[in-house]
Amino acid sequence: MVICSCNSLTHKDVESAVAHGATRPSEIYAAKRCKAQCGNCVPGVVCMLKEMRMRQHKAAEAAAIAASLPLPAMAQAEVLSA
Repeated sequence: MVICSCNSLTHKDVESAVAHGATRPSEIYAAKRCKAQCGNCVPGVVCMLKEMRMRQHKAAEAAAIAASLPLPAMAQAEVLSA
């Protein structure tokens, strides 16, 4: 989906920039080597950025919780027998 028609910035471009560490709209535009021109896309970029960062945060929390849980008995047996 095209987020910014001025720069042909797509949702994939935004996802890629966030995956590579973008935390601000300006960093998303910089990743595509462009900048907001008319400004109509900025609210959409900000919304996507917030949503993706929230998903990253939740995934990191889930991974931390999963890492702190004890292994089920069968998995423990497999680890010990290896």
